[in-house]
Amino acid sequence: MLRDLFNEGLSISEIARQTGYDRKTIRKYINSETPPMRKEQLRKPGKLDPFKEYILSRLNEHPFSAMRLYREIQDHGFSGKYGIVKNFVRKARPKIEVPAVYRYETKPGVQGQVDWAECGKIEIDGKIRKLYCFTMVLGFSRMRYAELYVFSSHMVLNIFPPCRNKLDRKN
Repeated sequence: MLRDLFNEGLSISEIARQTGYDRKTIRKYINSETPPMRKEQLRKPGKLDPFKEYILSRLNEHPFSAMRLYREIQDHGFSGKYGIVKNFVRKARPKIEVPAVYRYETKPGVQGQVDWAECGKIEIDGKIRKLYCFTMVLGFSRMRYAELYVFSSHMVLNIFPPCRNKLDRKN
């Protein structure tokens, strides 16, 4: 591109104004036989490099905090700052995907969840009796209702309608 502009008759100063490059850079490109190749820069090893494998192995074991890993590698001779470790851990930490949850919504009065459970034992008139709990949660309002009963478990089906009616009256 620079050589094309020069061959069109533009001066080096004019090419510099149009392209924003320095005149010495333009002269270097125009006078060279082949386009200059970018030099590969040698990467200087960082302070954290000797400890990266250790950090990765610890992160695979458990999701340790960057501060804890920083303290651990300090014990092994790391002389760098916490920020270097924090940035590396942030990039290296395995991503934990949280599954999406579909919330089931209902209209008022359509759905409720019922549970019946034995809650323990109680002494009545010198006899040990089982204590039962009826619970219901309405789907729309999330209103909760609970009632305790003392009787045998075969009476469960007979107790559901009265409990449901009491809940309806409270709404």
